[in-house]
Amino acid sequence: MEYAIETFSLTKVFSDWWGRDKVVAVDELNLRVCYNEVFGLLGPNGSGKTTTLKLLLGLLYPTKGRAVVLGGDGADPKINARIGFLPEESYLYTYLNARETLDFYGRLFDLPAKVRKMRIEALLDMVGLKAVANRAVGTFSKGMARRIGLAQALINDPDLLILDEPTAGLDPIGTRQIKDLILKLAERGKTILLCSHLLADVEDVCDRIAILYGGRIVASGEVEDLLLRTDKKQITTGAISDAAIERIKQLIQDEHAQCEVTSPMDKLEAFFIKTVVTAQEQDQPTSGAVSTTQIGDFLVSTATENILDKLVSAPLSQETSPEKLKQEQVVPAESSESKPDKDLLSKLTESAEPVRPRSLIQDEKVKTEPVQPETVEQEQIKKSILDQLTGRSAEGQEHRGQTEEDKPRSGGESCA
Repeated sequence: MEYAIETFSLTKVFSDWWGRDKVVAVDELNLRVCYNEVFGLLGPNGSGKTTTLKLLLGLLYPTKGRAVVLGGDGADPKINARIGFLPEESYLYTYLNARETLDFYGRLFDLPAKVRKMRIEALLDMVGLKAVANRAVGTFSKGMARRIGLAQALINDPDLLILDEPTAGLDPIGTRQIKDLILKLAERGKTILLCSHLLADVEDVCDRIAILYGGRIVASGEVEDLLLRTDKKQITTGAISDAAIERIKQLIQDEHAQCEVTSPMDKLEAFFIKTVVTAQEQDQPTSGAVSTTQIGDFLVSTATENILDKLVSAPLSQETSPEKLKQEQVVPAESSESKPDKDLLSKLTESAEPVRPRSLIQDEKVKTEPVQPETVEQEQIKKSILDQLTGRSAEGQEHRGQTEEDKPRSGGESCA
């Protein structure tokens, strides 16, 4: 196969409950990624990047078209065993430590124990987690989780590496390490498909890029070709003739200085924004986010300031008129600095009766008195009641005993 990844009119439409078309995430996508290259898939939020990756891996079924990955179907276990995937969010077992996590994924690929152990130690050292290899993954920060996620994507030594936001949450040092690692993997013959919003990272490592908008490719090609500007020279002048350039070179050489005339290049970030703005100006449909420039202008306009002024200067109550409120706001300087606003406190307290706890209200209704010592008469009454109760129970027992003894036995009379 000439291409490691090739799609043919790949389309994914998400439907609603009734089966009607709701969101067109990927629309007639024709993508080609060569072997042994680093390819960057870019686009704003909701442009279809993650959906495309899931279609390539067989995690989603296309509505129309098909995708060929490493000469076969990405859902085929034989093809899938040659792919390493780092999702946008690292879904790891929080109770496993770093070594156990990599060992778990190594067992999924049926790696022998010796190979698994060797690769685990090498990967932990590579991503800088060897010192915390025995810590539970649930205690890792986001950047550390991304590092262990990248390690699990490389545990099977894949031919194709698909990375979705690999540097998200990483510090600058970790970002530089990941970019150096991507370049080293490309030197080893790996094919890497990279999705990222950090355009400077993509510019540093990618050979070719494609920008998606509304599920379609609006720009693609080599990074240098897309960013190279031929309308200007590096001397920050307009387009001039070759003869003028030769005269300029001669003038610089007369000053005993080096001169190199090249065409300037735009930054990838500037080219990316210009491409997306052009797609938005053409009213291309998209299910993702759009530019929020108009909303930002509205928030800083005078209309919003007037609304905020009205909200801040609203009266405290509906009964208070604006004239009365102005009069109440005029307070002498001495009283405002040294004494509290008694009028305001009195208004607040007069508005409603103070709410008291329920326990206090009950205490007012039921007044408790101290316990008085028992008198002699009360003790005699209690004693007589106990005697009566115990006397009745004793009489009842005697009565039961007599009836049982006096009762004639039917067996004895028959014998007599």
